[in-house]
Amino acid sequence: HASPWWVLRDVALVVAVAALVGTVCGALWVIWWTPPSGLVLDHVWYPDVDGVRQLFSATGLYVVVGLAGGVLLGAACAWFFDRVELVTLAAVAVGSVLAGWLMYEVGTALAPPDPAVEARTADDYTELPGTLVVEGDGAFVAIPAGAMTGITVVFIGLTPTRRLQD
Repeated sequence: HASPWWVLRDVALVVAVAALVGTVCGALWVIWWTPPSGLVLDHVWYPDVDGVRQLFSATGLYVVVGLAGGVLLGAACAWFFDRVELVTLAAVAVGSVLAGWLMYEVGTALAPPDPAVEARTADDYTELPGTLVVEGDGAFVAIPAGAMTGITVVFIGLTPTRRLQD
C-alpha cells in the first residue's frame, strides 16, 4: 500500500514534469516555426503570397509538437509514477492542461510581436513578420490527448509485461 506522502510526492513530480514538457514544447514550437511574411499598407499589415501559405503553419505545428510532447509526458509518468494508477492518471490530466497552456504562453512570448500593432506606426511597404497564433480552440487538446494516449499505452499495453518482470 502506498503512503500518502509518496502519492503526494508523485503528484507534485508529475505536475513539475508536465510544466517542463510544456515549456520545452513551447520553445520547440517557435524554433521550428517560420513566421509568415507581410507588408504594411495604410498602417495595416497584410500577409504576402508566401505569408498566406504560412499563416496556418503555427496551428499545425502546435498540434504536432503538442501531441508528441503529450505522448512522452503520459508514457514517462505512467512508467515512473505507477504507485496508484488512478492518482497518476488524474495528475497527468491536470498536468497536461498546464503543459498545453505553458506551451502556448512560452511560444507566443518568444515569437515576433503582433504585426498589426507595429503596422499602426510603420511606413507603407515596411516588411514585418507575422506572429505565432493558434487558429481555433481544437488545437489546445493536443498535449492532453497525447498524454492520455501515452499513459494508456503504458498502463494497459505494457504494465502486465512490466509486472511479470518485477
